[in-house]
Amino acid sequence: MLQYIFAILIGYLIGSIPTGYWLVKWKTGQDLRTIGSGSTGATNVKRVLGTKWFFLVMLLDAIKGALAIWLVINYVPGHNIVYGTLPVLAAASALVGHSKSVFLKFSGGKSVATFIGTLLAIYWPVAAIVAVVWGVLTYITKYVSAGSIIAVSISPLLMYLFDQHTIFIQYTSVAALYILWLHRDNIKRLTNGEENKVR
Repeated sequence: MLQYIFAILIGYLIGSIPTGYWLVKWKTGQDLRTIGSGSTGATNVKRVLGTKWFFLVMLLDAIKGALAIWLVINYVPGHNIVYGTLPVLAAASALVGHSKSVFLKFSGGKSVATFIGTLLAIYWPVAAIVAVVWGVLTYITKYVSAGSIIAVSISPLLMYLFDQHTIFIQYTSVAALYILWLHRDNIKRLTNGEENKVR
């Protein structure tokens, strides 16, 4: 039981590190939650600091997801007692931590980059495809949210097509539903033609 608790805590605390919020606070003194969409993710950081910081925050948020799994695999004994269970718990907790950060009174971002980071640690080919799909769709549609929603949604199918373990298919399915829920306002704005495009 302690192993499960450690995996959840490690994932949640690492996921909770509000990289975008802290960078904007450090650079400008502003509270990112009061700007634009109110999200602390890379897209909102871009509105304040520009493109290079957008990519930096995306990278850092992805590292959070991969790091949570790496720490569990290397430092939590018995991580393979039930195949993949503890790493997946850490991965899911990292997503929750990013979107509901304990450092920001349980606010945060949409967890897309952190999700891709967890995929990188679980099975990198799926992470690579999801990242490419996100980039291409975002470039074509000019909507970060549209690229995110579609790229994340195909991850369970990709895990299945690559014949990955059932627990990884289950993780990506639940994670995709959670990220879609976090994007519920974006989905409404996309439907109504009110979503902001990338400039």
